[in-house]
Amino acid sequence: MTLLAPAVLLSFFASSVASADVVERVVATVNDEAIFLSDLRKRAVPFLPRVADANTDTERAARLKELYDELLSFLIEEELLKQLASEAGVVVTNADVETAMANIRAQNNMTEEQFMEAVKSQGMNEAQYRADLKKQLVRFKVVNERVRSRVNVTEDEVRRRYEQRARGEDEELRFKVSHLVVRLDADASATKTASVREEANVIWATLTPENFEERAGELGGGELGWIAEGDLPEDLGRVLLPLGPGDISQPAQGSGGFHIFYVQDREIEAGFPSYDEMKDELSREMLDAAMRRQERIFIEELRRNAVINRML
Repeated sequence: MTLLAPAVLLSFFASSVASADVVERVVATVNDEAIFLSDLRKRAVPFLPRVADANTDTERAARLKELYDELLSFLIEEELLKQLASEAGVVVTNADVETAMANIRAQNNMTEEQFMEAVKSQGMNEAQYRADLKKQLVRFKVVNERVRSRVNVTEDEVRRRYEQRARGEDEELRFKVSHLVVRLDADASATKTASVREEANVIWATLTPENFEERAGELGGGELGWIAEGDLPEDLGRVLLPLGPGDISQPAQGSGGFHIFYVQDREIEAGFPSYDEMKDELSREMLDAAMRRQERIFIEELRRNAVINRML
């Protein structure tokens, strides 16, 4: 099937929503700032081939309308951020644009000529690309300034993601553990059990990584060494899962009494990349995901506080 030229598609769309001779009109206002049909048409050019690929005129009209609706939402967001940037004094210079273009070329291992050919293949000339990139940089600066403070990924969260990734590969956690036991007979009454539980809680409140071994020697227990998740009864194994190096568990009832665990270290079994090898990559992934979530929340806040009229 032969692709329709952009001009034909644009004329087709105009006739489907208004009349074929419409050249310019306002398609939205954002706090009294206008977005024009020509703005929408320019942004649509790189995406027109996917519209032209439709099998029927009806499907083509539906695809083009969907594209315009999606792009208009983006242009509204862009205008909101532009207005906020103006209020906040955020500026993107030509030098910023040059630096960004150089970085993009380097990341894609392209010469300047190859890069501009790629730009043209997207239906844009150099001036249009620079203008679009400048808008993207404004968006990045405003969002980063307003949203970055909302995002925090802790070491514990990264370690949990690492372990989730490892367990998805059927790798097993191992813990280097010491324990102490506050003894309780198996046939102890409920009253006696409650009394020993309270005793265990009092002991737990006094424990630190520095005194744990000494107290374990006095009360009973000691070094367990490296153990896997399945090496303990299920109830006691669950106690270890949320603990990181240096953590001391609250008392958990098991055979022989109430057990308190001190986790000296934890790791994934050999064969999977270490936490240190993966933590930077995982941190970036989690920060990027958190930034995207917070950006959407931030944009919705801007929308709620703005006066927006869509007229497409």
